[in-house]
Amino acid sequence: MISMASSDTIAINPTAEEEHATLRRVAVSSFLGNFIEWFDYASYSYFATVIALVLMPPGDPTVALLETFGVFALSFLMRPVGAFFWGHMGDKKGRKWALATSILLMSAATFVIGLLPTYESIGILAPILLLCLRMVQSFSASGEYAGAATFLAEYAPANHRGLYCSLVPASTAVGLLVGSTLATLMFVNFGHDSAFVTEWGWRIPFLLAGPLGIITHYIRTRVSDSPVYQEMQDKLEAKGESDDKPIKLLLTHHLRPLIISFGACMLNAVGFYAVLTYLPNYLQDTVGYNAGDASLITTICLVAYVAFIFLSGRVSDRFGRKKMLIIASAGFIVFTVPAFYMMNTENFVIILIAELFMCLLLTINDGTLSSYLSETFPTEVRYSGFALSFNFANAIFGGSASFISIALIQATGNPIAPAWYMVVISVVALIAMCLTHDNSKKKLTDIK
Repeated sequence: MISMASSDTIAINPTAEEEHATLRRVAVSSFLGNFIEWFDYASYSYFATVIALVLMPPGDPTVALLETFGVFALSFLMRPVGAFFWGHMGDKKGRKWALATSILLMSAATFVIGLLPTYESIGILAPILLLCLRMVQSFSASGEYAGAATFLAEYAPANHRGLYCSLVPASTAVGLLVGSTLATLMFVNFGHDSAFVTEWGWRIPFLLAGPLGIITHYIRTRVSDSPVYQEMQDKLEAKGESDDKPIKLLLTHHLRPLIISFGACMLNAVGFYAVLTYLPNYLQDTVGYNAGDASLITTICLVAYVAFIFLSGRVSDRFGRKKMLIIASAGFIVFTVPAFYMMNTENFVIILIAELFMCLLLTINDGTLSSYLSETFPTEVRYSGFALSFNFANAIFGGSASFISIALIQATGNPIAPAWYMVVISVVALIAMCLTHDNSKKKLTDIK
């Protein structure tokens, strides 16, 4: 196996200590990059009512909140564009190049959001600039989750691939946890609409993306591409061939697993945003629950989520990805509607129990999905296949989850309407998983 001690120095037959150090750098950079992305998304969602007040036209608060989530949903239109670009470049030019480049663009756009003037200062330009920056951020972030998981999967020991890949969704949860904790502390200590929160408090998480992005970029330049990817490149070079059209190869030879993977990702997209980012707003705006208590419940659930996610990845190494994903789909079908009824009781303990169980179901899905997608596609199209299936699902169903949930409640007058939407999505995911193959016991080089 070949590894790289730095971006320019190749070590032949590295020692176990060198391999461990390389894997550690890959893990840390994957964690940080994904953390930045989801810390930003968490901050946007948890501070949505503040952003609506500061950057959207004054008037009806519900309309302003819909506009804020509308910007969130529209920015996801760049996800498929970014998936094609980063997937293609990640398979053609290397995982390292794609990840090191995307993190700079993503963190820069996030940082500038924290500097945006208010609607009162520049009028309609405020929401327009917000949308533009969200689109840049979404474009660059579309390669982050897929690239980080692919990179880790190709470096990780085969019998611990699920555990290592679970680090990627764990970093999303930690990003959400830090965002939730920050929002909770601000709301409890300063008030939801205090001068500090509306003027500077909401900007802090976005500004932090700048230095974190630079650190992550530096770490990523200190590791080589994965041994699996380098082996593929060596074989192509020996044959005098080049992998210059990975997207075409994916769409012509791997369309069926791509469609099935998209179906599997639908539940993750809706479940993730609904459970971990929309529910605090649902409890506050629809149920009429106290904002501080809603944020506290979310924070508690996120702590449990981080613990559950590693357990899920480890269990999937033993029992396989397919079984885990089927269990998660069936669980959401059965439990989602009762959980929403429980949350409408406005009882802290009952709401906490409902959200904790939904988090457990989500971790069974989320802790398994990254390793499942990495094992679904061969090396020459692994980044592309992961990026397209994951980002198309998030573009269509993930970014719009909060908007659709609010719109369904307004259209039907039924506060349980979002639960039925999740049930339908879960049925589709269950069908997809019943049609898939389980490659969890295979070497990545054996997947064709």
